[in-house]
Amino acid sequence: MTARLYRLNEMHQRIDHALRMARESRSADPLAATRLATAKARVKALLFKVSLRSALA
Repeated sequence: MTARLYRLNEMHQRIDHALRMARESRSADPLAATRLATAKARVKALLFKVSLRSALA
């Protein structure tokens, strides 16, 4: 696992945890949850790109 792949994986896990906390909170801000979901999708796409490159190399 490359360093970049590791960092992206950690970032994805942190965003996922924050998103779960935001959705479970009674005073949750729907816009914040949407932003976190978007950030999670972006990181997931980057994870796919990086892992695909490392698999082809």
